[in-house]
Amino acid sequence: MTVGVGEPAPVFATRNQHGESVGTAELGETPYLLVFFPYAFTGICSSELTVLQSQLADWRELGVRVMAISCDAMFTQRVFAEREGFGFDLLTDHWPHGEVCGAFGVFDRTRGCAVRGTFLVVAGHLAWSQVRAIGEHRDMSTPLEVARRTELTRGV
Repeated sequence: MTVGVGEPAPVFATRNQHGESVGTAELGETPYLLVFFPYAFTGICSSELTVLQSQLADWRELGVRVMAISCDAMFTQRVFAEREGFGFDLLTDHWPHGEVCGAFGVFDRTRGCAVRGTFLVVAGHLAWSQVRAIGEHRDMSTPLEVARRTELTRGV
């Protein structure tokens, strides 16, 4: 079951592609966009994260930290970020395997990976979310449009 809008976001702790700790403790009250993706180096995932990279300045202007996460290992995330030129954190949910995905309700236990979940968290609460199947492409402009239209991050 996924987290509902208005509910507190799950507490999580993991590492980014550089081995740095990233989680609710480090984020504090910083608004963040957390984008779950199934696998690094795959067509849909690469294209979605490339769109996210093209929006990065807009997200930063809104004061939102952008992060993407999969069950791939930290070293895989590092090479993926470097090869694709991603300027945002790629988080690992490799071990304990799928723990963060499971907390957000987007872990596919049969395949051992995340489905396509997108979560906007403001002031520690879920402000907006969208969950899609593994093979279903997301329109990555939607979260940014929602944030701008509803001014979700104002006053944070």
